[in-house]
Amino acid sequence: MLFKPKDVQQVSNAMMNMLHTEEIEIVNNFHDAVLAKDVDKITELFEVLLYDIEDHFTTEEEMMEESQFYAAQIHKSEHDTLRKKVKDLHEKWQNTKDVDAVKTFLEGEFKSWMVLHVARWDAETAMHLGDSI
Repeated sequence: MLFKPKDVQQVSNAMMNMLHTEEIEIVNNFHDAVLAKDVDKITELFEVLLYDIEDHFTTEEEMMEESQFYAAQIHKSEHDTLRKKVKDLHEKWQNTKDVDAVKTFLEGEFKSWMVLHVARWDAETAMHLGDSI
């Protein structure tokens, strides 16, 4: 298990919390496959992760646009950075099946990015959006 429920803070928007909960479950399943070195399962769940990240980020970006969140572009640029890193890792995976590279990314960069991004940008965006928990 990469993320425990308490690792990622709740924000004051129910939709955002739901997106985070779903992503954490997907990432934890993906991480379990990585730890098991199950190449077929990693390949399958990589596709699920890519879809989920895009759905998660697009939903947040649409919410920010509709509410005219003042820092929407900055928040989106953080999403774009992670989108690119995960896409690049996926391309590397398709060519090398390097389980250790995926593990290192998940346990290092991805986990810290998620925790900090939610604490900073998602928390602030959620306050702007309202819909408290």
